[in-house]
Amino acid sequence: MHFLLWEAQVCCSSSDASFHLPSRKAKETGSVQIAAFRKHLSLIQDSHDACHTCPPPRQPQSAGSSQRWRQTRAGSKRRLKTQEREVTTMIPWVLLACALPCAADPMLAALTRREFQKGSPQLVCSLPGPQGPPGPPGAPGPSGTVGRMGFPGKDGQDGQDGDRGDIGEEGPPGRTGNRGKQGPKGKAGAVGLAGPRGPKGVSGTPGKHGTPGKKGPKGKKGEPGLPGPCSCGNARAKSAFSVAVTKSYPRERMPIKFDKILMNEGGHYNSSSGKFICGVPGVYYFTYDITLANKHLAIGLVHNGQYRIRTFDANTGNHDVASGSTILALKQGDEVWLQIFYSEQNGLFYDPYWTDSLFTGFLIYADQDNRNEL
Repeated sequence: MHFLLWEAQVCCSSSDASFHLPSRKAKETGSVQIAAFRKHLSLIQDSHDACHTCPPPRQPQSAGSSQRWRQTRAGSKRRLKTQEREVTTMIPWVLLACALPCAADPMLAALTRREFQKGSPQLVCSLPGPQGPPGPPGAPGPSGTVGRMGFPGKDGQDGQDGDRGDIGEEGPPGRTGNRGKQGPKGKAGAVGLAGPRGPKGVSGTPGKHGTPGKKGPKGKKGEPGLPGPCSCGNARAKSAFSVAVTKSYPRERMPIKFDKILMNEGGHYNSSSGKFICGVPGVYYFTYDITLANKHLAIGLVHNGQYRIRTFDANTGNHDVASGSTILALKQGDEVWLQIFYSEQNGLFYDPYWTDSLFTGFLIYADQDNRNEL
């Protein structure tokens, strides 16, 4: 619009010699029209700039207020478009009003002087020429103000599940949990292994005599019997023995067989059974010295199946000697021997080069009745 006004002013106020200057009255009329047109355009431009620079009114929250706000905004847009159309319609008429005073004065002067000729250049130059080429683009205008924030959009659709990730590293072990309640009693387990062999029980009462069996074969020759009465002048009775073992760790609860004879006065000790059999009734002294190693030793002296003395010696890792002694009154035919009286406590040890285990007994004095018989 400013370019057209400038073109109209140039057309009306050019000082080129090829143009006939308009009259003073025509200039004043054109200037008045141009000033009025500029004022009208300035008002329209100010209204247009105010509509574009003012921040938009705050949108009400209620439904009724929102509808009135939209109607007001639509009415403002319609009024603005109407003013723009009016300005666009007035432009050709304004240009024509500016050009007529410029062209009227040369035409009237030519008619007066009879100089008007068809195709006169003065007439042609006084009319608007063809549209010129577009001018260079102007400098970019300043940036506008930041618009208000829009309403949040709708949530999009959920994306597809991603691929399964790699297995992570094993975390540290958690702390120990609280102790749970006691569970129900389980079923009985399988029968366990048999325990160690218990000690020998008390002997039962003797059973009834059985029927005599068949006569067996003739046995081997027995050992020499007890000595007969002394036929010499010396009537003193003699009975003594001292024997040793030749094997280690004898069986428990059985007579220990001292099979190495050191002395057997009167022949009353039986090396096959390990028992001393009294041949001269009287008072006897018995003693033993037993070497032990690697095990404990629980040994006792037995008289006719009854323990008279018992000794226990613990293994301390070294060799040791267990000993015991007593005096017994024996009758003819009484038996005396040594035996282990507890399981796994048979630490009796024998070494032919440096140790022995001995069992010794002898008669202190004989009974008076037996002495007279002897």
